[in-house]
Amino acid sequence: MGKFENAEKIGIRNKKTNELLAIYPEKASGSDEEIIKKVTDWYYMRNCSAEDELRTAYVDIVTPAEIKSFG
Repeated sequence: MGKFENAEKIGIRNKKTNELLAIYPEKASGSDEEIIKKVTDWYYMRNCSAEDELRTAYVDIVTPAEIKSFG
């Protein structure tokens, strides 16, 4: 069972601050590796500066409280 298998929402976080940068808009499915690739590819395509941001970011589960307050 993967880390992201039953996650309601997945997002991108800053590694140093754990700040939520973006929430992936779709239901993520597949293996953890496939989900990480989908989410990082999506983030890269939506943001010109994403390449630099992704070097200091990671894919993580987003809590319901964060979903409500994001944005």
